Amino acid sequence: MSTVTFGIAPGSGEKLHKALGYSGAVRVGDRVETSGQAGVDDDLVIPESLEDEIIQAFDNVERTLATVGATWKDVIHVNSYHKVAPGDDAIGDDHNMVMAEQFRRRLDGRAPIWTETGVTALGLAAMRVEIRVTAIVGSANRTIASGDRIVATPD
Repeated sequence: MSTVTFGIAPGSGEKLHKALGYSGAVRVGDRVETSGQAGVDDDLVIPESLEDEIIQAFDNVERTLATVGATWKDVIHVNSYHKVAPGDDAIGDDHNMVMAEQFRRRLDGRAPIWTETGVTALGLAAMRVEIRVTAIVGSANRTIASGDRIVATPD
């Protein structure tokens, strides 16, 4: 039977746990799921610039993963939610360019799957992005590059 461990990041994670009663991450065996992480600081303040907000959301994912012993390099799936105006037909390069840069910076060549969804509302009115991930702890050490693709090595 797998051990279940819940994680709550210091600062904003603790405040949201106290106010709304949820954890930031759960680890079952080697599998980790996070709740959506906003681009807020420890006082739940959202940066003015979209770029800073996305970077803060990535930082918050990192802090949340750490509470259950995982890192960005263990991430296998990313879901990102981006606020768009009703009727917009795409999320836009202003979001995509920063997301792609953060993937490159934090994943060291690993390319998880990514589902990007445009939404008209998020948890706080001023939020423009929220990111949640799935990770397998130690999976970064069990992959090898093979041509242009990543192939899992046998255990």
